[in-house]
Amino acid sequence: MTSLSPAKRFNWTNLRVRVASATVLVPTVVAAVWFGGVWFLALIAVCIGLLAREWGMMSAPRAPKGVALAIGVAVLVAVVAAFREHYYLTWPLLAAGAILAALLARGAVERRADAAYGVIYIAPACIAMLWLRLQDAGLSWTLLLFAVTWFSDIFAFVVGSVLKGPKLWPAFSPNKTWSGFFGGLAAASIAAIGIDALSGLLPALPDMNLSWPIAALIGLLGGLATMTGDLWESMLKRRFGVKDSGDLIPGHGGMLDRVDGLMFAAIVIAGVRLIYLHGWAR
Repeated sequence: MTSLSPAKRFNWTNLRVRVASATVLVPTVVAAVWFGGVWFLALIAVCIGLLAREWGMMSAPRAPKGVALAIGVAVLVAVVAAFREHYYLTWPLLAAGAILAALLARGAVERRADAAYGVIYIAPACIAMLWLRLQDAGLSWTLLLFAVTWFSDIFAFVVGSVLKGPKLWPAFSPNKTWSGFFGGLAAASIAAIGIDALSGLLPALPDMNLSWPIAALIGLLGGLATMTGDLWESMLKRRFGVKDSGDLIPGHGGMLDRVDGLMFAAIVIAGVRLIYLHGWAR
């Protein structure tokens, strides 16, 4: 009779590295969100450059710099238009940028669609985050976005590592478990309730005026989007034959490995904010 292999122990070393990275990243992000304006735009511009670089390295290893430059410029032009609130220009510029990136990437990528998709993959999330921060109570909504994403990601990792159990999607992400999935969703809902409560208590935070069930639902949707984005990026990495998108952040891999869930969650939570802005859910 074949003996069962022992269960893997919780990787405390990896957790310590992740915590150390977070102590540097979290204050930087929170400060940029807090001050908003050009500070938040600057943070997003830096992220665009790093994400474009990693996409170029994954999709076009023969000429990563040229592809990264084409993608980065295309995304940044659309994002600046959104920052200036010229939304009638934002989406046409995004479409034109994707087409131009594909044309410029000729011969550098296996398929030109990979360059175009790089623009389409990165830009909408950046535009959604800028739009979210510019709205009424934008500071609280943007902090909610990051809190939901971070809590979902952290607790999915911790709960899944401790409880283990059946795999969520072993074909593309063999380390993720159903226990981590549900732990991440619960944490995301708690994070959203917490930010909503703080917005009603702290004078520095604009009041979001959400009931706790609505806040929990927003957190749940944001958590689902976070995990969907994480799984989607795992599928993309499998397609390009890479383990990580890069090695920029210790314990996390590349920038894309760090913000894959945030990119999906930003679009979902911005969509929820749009619903509330028009009073459809009141």
